[in-house]
Amino acid sequence: MTERKRVTAPNSKRSGSDMNKVDAYVLTKEDYDEIPELTDEWFKRAKWHIGGVPMPRGRPKSDSPKHAVSLRLDDDVVAHFRRGGRGWQSRINAALRKVAELPAVKRKKG
Repeated sequence: MTERKRVTAPNSKRSGSDMNKVDAYVLTKEDYDEIPELTDEWFKRAKWHIGGVPMPRGRPKSDSPKHAVSLRLDDDVVAHFRRGGRGWQSRINAALRKVAELPAVKRKKG
């Protein structure tokens, strides 16, 4: 059997393309007109991909999500916890867990 050999152009590096011709091409304004403008609106709708896999946006979903509730507390109780700075709602949650004699839950940060 005889093998057929593929004929390639010089400097094509097995791609079958003439890279010298590609390198010699000068882009014109018309070439750029084909490319859509990347606006803020375009980026808002765009999907983030890593390794070809679309990545979800926003904060990752928690394994044990908290539930938003409406709770009426006395002003001095809220003021006491808010004086401690950020995380005052988590401290109220921890205090309620302690009173209810529930085990403390370690949440992953990140």
